[in-house]
Amino acid sequence: MAAKEKLEAVLNVALRVPSIMLLDVLYRWDVSSFFQQIQRSSLNNNPLFQYKYLALNMHYVGYILSVVLLTLPRQHLVQLYLYFLTALLLYAGHQISRDYVRSELESAYEGPMYLEPLSMNRFTTALIGQLVVCTLCSCVMKTKQIWLFSAHMLPLLARLCLVPLETIVIINKFAMIFTGLEVLYFLGSNLLVPYNLAKSAYRELVQVVEVYGLLALGMSLWNQLVVPVLFMVFWLVLFALQIYSYFSTRDQPASRERLLFLFLTSIAECCSTPYSLLGLVFTVSFVALGVLTLCKFYLQGYRAFMNDPAMNRGMTEGVTLLILAVQTGLIELQVVHRAFLLSIILFIVVASILQSMLEIADPIVLALGASRDKSLWKHFRAVSLCLFLLVFPAYMAYMICQFFHMDFWLLIIISSSILTSLQVLGTLFIYVLFMVEEFRKEPVENMDDVIYYVNGTYRLLEFLVALCVVAYGVSETIFGEWTVMGSMIIFIHSYYNVWLRAQLGWKSFLLRRDAVNKIKSLPIATKEQLEKHNDICAICYQDMKSAVITPCSHFFHAGCLKKWLYVQETCPLCHCHLKNSSQLPGLGADPVPQPPAGAEQHALQGGTEAPGQERPQGSGAQEGSRDKDEGTARRSDSQEGTCDPKENPPGAEDEALPVEAGLEEKQQA
Repeated sequence: MAAKEKLEAVLNVALRVPSIMLLDVLYRWDVSSFFQQIQRSSLNNNPLFQYKYLALNMHYVGYILSVVLLTLPRQHLVQLYLYFLTALLLYAGHQISRDYVRSELESAYEGPMYLEPLSMNRFTTALIGQLVVCTLCSCVMKTKQIWLFSAHMLPLLARLCLVPLETIVIINKFAMIFTGLEVLYFLGSNLLVPYNLAKSAYRELVQVVEVYGLLALGMSLWNQLVVPVLFMVFWLVLFALQIYSYFSTRDQPASRERLLFLFLTSIAECCSTPYSLLGLVFTVSFVALGVLTLCKFYLQGYRAFMNDPAMNRGMTEGVTLLILAVQTGLIELQVVHRAFLLSIILFIVVASILQSMLEIADPIVLALGASRDKSLWKHFRAVSLCLFLLVFPAYMAYMICQFFHMDFWLLIIISSSILTSLQVLGTLFIYVLFMVEEFRKEPVENMDDVIYYVNGTYRLLEFLVALCVVAYGVSETIFGEWTVMGSMIIFIHSYYNVWLRAQLGWKSFLLRRDAVNKIKSLPIATKEQLEKHNDICAICYQDMKSAVITPCSHFFHAGCLKKWLYVQETCPLCHCHLKNSSQLPGLGADPVPQPPAGAEQHALQGGTEAPGQERPQGSGAQEGSRDKDEGTARRSDSQEGTCDPKENPPGAEDEALPVEAGLEEKQQA
């Protein structure tokens, strides 16, 4: 069943490619200029020029037939191709019969065939050919009436009956006329089939639009026709034909520079119409998708497909190529100018692919550096890909500067490659810091600040480059040539690359500033408090040599709590809202309500909580190793300023359990 579905999918694409090729040929063919050339090069009474308007109408009819073939359902399309194949087989049978009659007339032998070996060979060859044609026609049309396709065998039967050669010529013409009448009868009997198909298709389209809407209809046609794959196959066929036509006319091998020029000119030849341009766009999208998939496979192996089976990437590069091609009028240029412009557009597309590769590699590399995975092969793959993304964009920028004169637009074009290399440097720097921290077995101070400054530096550079692009585009629009497409691109670029980046950067800055202010407003635990607390940080599970105290009397590392506050402004353990220092309960003059003594003693004795009774928040790691009075005092100190249990969410108590379990194991050891 799977093989059958794959075969149907292949046929669904392959059988529609000729219709797009026909549309491409009709677009290239200018009927008016064609007849003007005929009129200039021939006599005034040229018969071809008299049928100009008929040819124009046939030109439009060709467009309609191509669109019909493109949108036919697969079953009807297969049936139509089978009819066309039957017509070709009948024509082949006619050619075999005509060649046989011609060879018999040239030999001028009218005697028995078995007496002449050459005549017998000709008869046997023609008979076998006609039998093959009749059998294939019967199989294709799925009928057992093989005599319907055997009219071309009449000249052979006549020759077998020793009919004169002049009569055999007449019989051959009769066979051809009879076959033509059969074809006309078949066409006449199916004359209303296109009308019925169009009527049923129109009825279904109206129903779909009424029930689901026009957008759903477009998406359904897009999926049924497999438009991206269809246009990609069409463009690859054009490109292969272009390469074949070049090498078939060249005897000597080409140099490396010649091959590069051949590659660019072949691509330029294959994007001279809107259909071929769309084919190039979808081809670039699939190539980008393949490169990005290989990149993720190289980093993660088969896990890349397990975690992300469908990577919705690649369309960005295709849309970039389409926008640049439409804006620059690519299909209207000559081949040499088109190849020149395509080299720049493809450079931008490759730079976009490299940026997408960095977006895939960056979190994987940083996660690998922060983890304790000591697999050298994984680290080698991550570092080697980063080195490639560091060197190759710089090499691309150097090569394009060798071919083109440096100006502002070229600087904008190569800026993306330069920024990619800078981002890779930042990623590698953070990765090295993580590895150093791993070898030191202790956290590096101000690691979060270093990462923030590294990321902020290249984000600022990206923002400045985008701002320069917008400024230059606005100046060109005001003082130069104004176009609707250019204005739209400037507006989109301003919104996505300038405004949204500025908003994200400012929001990140405000979150960081608020987190730093909140950390500064919290009291720092003294050495006596840390010894009295004798616990680990509930965020990183590491010992605390220094800590800050939250309003709810929980101890955390200042750096760990600052990272937590980037996400939400609540305590990681009890989810109480962290307020300003002026509003901190338990640190001012107001007394803090103490929890019930029975609950403390019950927890200190290691008893199990009664149903509905809440476990008190705090360290929870001092059970059973000290006397009850010292444990009760410490528990009371740690519970000062505890928020009302009613304000805590249902899972707040459960979040403290892993910390308590870890501390119990530590004290037992």
